[in-house]
Amino acid sequence: MLGYLSAIVTAVSMGTFFGIVWWACSRGRQSANRESAMLPFALPDEFGQGQQDGANRS
Repeated sequence: MLGYLSAIVTAVSMGTFFGIVWWACSRGRQSANRESAMLPFALPDEFGQGQQDGANRS
C-alpha cells in the first residue's frame, strides 16, 4: 500500500514539475522572460570604477 502511495505522489509531483516548466517556457511568457532576464543589468553599480578594480578596497 505504501508503494502505491509513493508512486502516486511521485507521478503528481512530476506532473506538477512538467506543468510549471511548460508554463514558464510558453509563448505567452516570452516577453516577461526577456524583461526579467534584463533586470540585473538595469541596476546601478554598487561601487565606482575605482573600487571595482580593487584599488580602494579596505
